[in-house]
Amino acid sequence: MGLTINDAGMTAADSGDADPHAAQTDDARDTSARPHIRSFVLRQGRVSAAQRRFHEEGMPRWGIPYQTTPLAWAAVFGAARASAPRILEIGCGMGETTALIAANHPQNDYIGIEVHTPGVGSLLKEIETRGLTNLRVIQHDAVEIARDMIAPQSLAGIHVFFPDPWPKKRQHKRRLIQPAFVHELAQRLVPGGYIHCATDWQEYAEQMLAVLSAEPLLENTAADYAPRPDYRPQTKFETRGLRLGHGVWDMIFKRLA
Repeated sequence: MGLTINDAGMTAADSGDADPHAAQTDDARDTSARPHIRSFVLRQGRVSAAQRRFHEEGMPRWGIPYQTTPLAWAAVFGAARASAPRILEIGCGMGETTALIAANHPQNDYIGIEVHTPGVGSLLKEIETRGLTNLRVIQHDAVEIARDMIAPQSLAGIHVFFPDPWPKKRQHKRRLIQPAFVHELAQRLVPGGYIHCATDWQEYAEQMLAVLSAEPLLENTAADYAPRPDYRPQTKFETRGLRLGHGVWDMIFKRLA
C-alpha cells in the first residue's frame, strides 16, 4: 500500500465527518524550496479541547517534524519494521479513515499528512484509542514533504483520497493533482508500487485520469476508472452520496520498472 492525501488537500468525504464538498531524477533531488501554489488554505477553524489535548500530547509521541532531508525509516518505525511496505496518506481529514486502514493492515506502515490542527488532533486520538503502532503523522505541506522527506523508490503506495476539487476554473491551479507533483510522487514509488486517487467530483476525476495517464513512470491498472478496492473504506458520506446517485471515481496506477 502507499500514500494518502487530504486538504493538503482532501475534502471531508475521506474523514466521514463533514460535507464532502467543502523535474527531479531518482538520484538527484532539488531541495531549493521552489515556490509552488498551495492546494490548501489554513482556515481559523475551531479546535476542541480534546483535539488540542491530543495534539499537544500526541505529536511528541507519533508526530514527525518537517525536515529537508529524507526520513530514516528505521528511526521512524523501528529496525524490526525495515521490510514493511510503507504507505503515504496525504490529507487525512479527521483521521477516521486513515486510522481504519492502518488498523486493518498491520503489516504496512503509514505516514499520514494533514495540515489542519483539528484533523491532526482527531487522528492522534484515533492512534491512541486504537493502539496503533504503524501510523505516524506529519503536519506540513504534502508537496514539500514528498520533495524533501521521502527518498526515491521508498514507498509501496500513495493514497490521494478526495482532494479538494477547487471547482471554479480560476482555482484549478490549486488542485493537488498536477503533472509536476504526480511525477514527484511516481519517483517515490518502488517499481510495482501504486498511486491511488479517488474523487466524487467528475470533472476533477477526468483531469486526474489525464494527468496520471500522461506520466511515463505510471501505468493504469484498469481501462480507465477502477473499482473501489477493499482496502479503501466507504465512508458514510460516500454511501449517502451513492444512494442519491452521486458518482465516485477511483484511479489506481502502478509504477513501471
